[in-house]
Amino acid sequence: MVRISTNTFYANSINGMNQQQNTLLNTQLQLSSGLQINTPADNPGGAAQVIDLTQANNMNTQYLANIGNAQNQMSLSSSILQNVTSLVQSIQSTVISANNSALNNSNRQTLATTLQQQFNQLLTLANSQDGQGNYLFSGTMANTKPFIVTPTGVQYQGNSGQQQAQVSTSQSMITNVNGADLFMRVKSGNGVFTTTANPGNSGTATISSGGTSTPPPTPLQSGNHYTLTFGITAGATTYTLSGTDASGTALPSSSLPAPNQPYTSGNTISFNGIQFSIQGNPANGDQFQINPSTNVSTFQTLQNIIQLLNTPITSGNSAASSAFTQQLQIAEGNLNQSLNAVLNGSITLGTNLSAMTNLTSTENNLGVQYQSTISQIQDVNYTSAISQLSQEKLSLQAAMQAFTSISSLSLFNYLR
Repeated sequence: MVRISTNTFYANSINGMNQQQNTLLNTQLQLSSGLQINTPADNPGGAAQVIDLTQANNMNTQYLANIGNAQNQMSLSSSILQNVTSLVQSIQSTVISANNSALNNSNRQTLATTLQQQFNQLLTLANSQDGQGNYLFSGTMANTKPFIVTPTGVQYQGNSGQQQAQVSTSQSMITNVNGADLFMRVKSGNGVFTTTANPGNSGTATISSGGTSTPPPTPLQSGNHYTLTFGITAGATTYTLSGTDASGTALPSSSLPAPNQPYTSGNTISFNGIQFSIQGNPANGDQFQINPSTNVSTFQTLQNIIQLLNTPITSGNSAASSAFTQQLQIAEGNLNQSLNAVLNGSITLGTNLSAMTNLTSTENNLGVQYQSTISQIQDVNYTSAISQLSQEKLSLQAAMQAFTSISSLSLFNYLR
């Protein structure tokens, strides 16, 4: 039999009760804090998981905040573009109403005044700001007013930069459309080529804005410049096409329709993937140009129309009336392209807004998963912890009672 000294008995008993008391205190701390892990020592592996999951959840929360801020800005921009769309459509109606032979110079000047007001409205919308004073359509230069009026016309001071929001660990999304794409880099004519009348024409013929045919022009043909010249011989009106390529080299005759084609007003003229029609009575030597579309600003188109309407037309001058009609048709084509540019911007914003809405749902679900997993690892199970506390308390009480009982025993008490 091993003899246990009194000191050893006291030391072991006290150590055991201290351990039980520490366990009891730890369970009490879990119940009071609601956490199973109050220090890394409680569960090193679990503590590391909680740290990783908490960081991931914080990042997810930031992504949701980024999405919310981006949605607010994009919704505001989308609303502004809806107003721009309505305004451009109103401008188109005004321009169409101006193409009326019954109007006199005073009537046209009244329409010019209306267009000037609409021009000012468009400029105000293009310079829209958010609630913090940031310009919506200046690219990444949010503090710079994008559009200013100068003696040479409206100038764009922003850039073509794209604002992006980080919306997930591996994804960022464009949150803006810049003013250059919306208002400045608008393709003229029908978007592929432009048709114009020679200012010196003396006949009454006008050319349509035209379009592409099937098959469309090849990339090389898209850079060609054409001139259509009318000739009248013995009462018969014909036209001949000539042209140059993008470098200015004359096109070979084999790449063009045969010369002296018979002309019929309103008939479609089609070649090299493009088509258009000419109506009216051209004079001998009258010419029309067909050139590749170039960039023209919506503001310049409006200013050209205003100037055109403010220019008097001499009554009875059929050539001047035809030139006026021709320029209005060109303006109508440019306005169609302006409307398309705004609609494309609206589509871009709408598409990204829809994607962000879907992503918000995904991120919210992910956040719930993170929080649920953290809770499973970290949060205390009150039912289990209360039961454990009762057991530990009972165990400690038993140990204390046993120590008291045994420590009071001695040989002298036995001999009595």
